[in-house]
Formats: sequence, C-alpha cells, structure tokens
Amino acid sequence: MTTQPASAYFLVDDRPRPMRATLSVLVDNEAGALARVVGLFAGRGYNIESLTVGETDHQKHTSRITIVTSGTPEVIEQIKAQLGRLVPVHRVVDFSRDKAGVEREMALVKVAGTGDLRAEALRLGDVFRARVIDITHASFTFELTGTPVKIDAFVDLMVPLGLVELSRTGVVAISRGGEAT
Repeated sequence: MTTQPASAYFLVDDRPRPMRATLSVLVDNEAGALARVVGLFAGRGYNIESLTVGETDHQKHTSRITIVTSGTPEVIEQIKAQLGRLVPVHRVVDFSRDKAGVEREMALVKVAGTGDLRAEALRLGDVFRARVIDITHASFTFELTGTPVKIDAFVDLMVPLGLVELSRTGVVAISRGGEAT
C-alpha cells in the first residue's frame, strides 16, 4: 500500500503540456486551398493563433501558408499528418520541431499622447527600432518588425503611454540555412 503525500505541493501533474508550433504549409495557389486548410482546423476544433498567406512562386503557382497553433506534441503531429493528406498541400514543415527557422511579424502601433508621454513613447520606439510612419500633433504610428515576443513587449510598454490601436500581420517564417523548405 502506497501512502499519499500530505500536501498538494507534492502532486505531480503528468499531463502533456501544450506547446506552440509554427507550421509552414506549401500549397497550390488555387481557389479553395486556404479554405481546405482552415476547414481542417475548424472541423477538428484546433485553434489558429496566427495565419499568413502569400504566393511564393509565380511560375509553379504555389503559396506558403504559415500557421501558428498550439497543442500537445501528439496533437501537433496529428495536425501535420492531416495537413499532409490534403490535396493542394505539397509539404508541411514544423519550425518548432522539424527544422530551425526564423520567425518575424510586423505591427502598426498607434499611440496618442503629448508632452512627457509622447517623448517617452518616441524614446522607447528608438530602443525597439520602431519607425514612425505617421505623425500628427496628437498621435503617431509606429511600424515595428520582430519576433512576436518583441512586439508583445513593445505593446505592453505602450499601453500606459496612450496606445490607441494595434494591427499585426501574423507570423511569417522560413528555414535557416541554404536549403528550401
């Protein structure tokens, strides 16, 4: 007979932890390809945290869909397998497990403020290498490119300084090194 620990502090949670995954999906650039990919996620109850799409090869008529999602390692493997079976999909690469990749996101951040708050926001913009792309007497708009973590940090700092509006592109990713993904 085993004895239970006297405190809940000693209980071990052995459930698999959800992980974030960035998936690069190369598809035919045709009507309905994106709908099939998104339909797979919706039909199985998977969440899409970020989604970007763009044509990558005009001659071959292919596009890259970059999807950020989360789930247990088993769920991520299931998503990759199901994506790989869709008709317009040529290749699925998981930058969180299969291959090292570089991720970037772009954001437009509008901040209103005058006086010291305005000066502080502009100073922080310089620290984060954000470009001012629009300016008025009462507000300005930053353009910022970087990792999602960098953008989150910048936005958190802008909230008390007068954040008005935020627009983000979503993550784009590409593999490191000389070979294509």
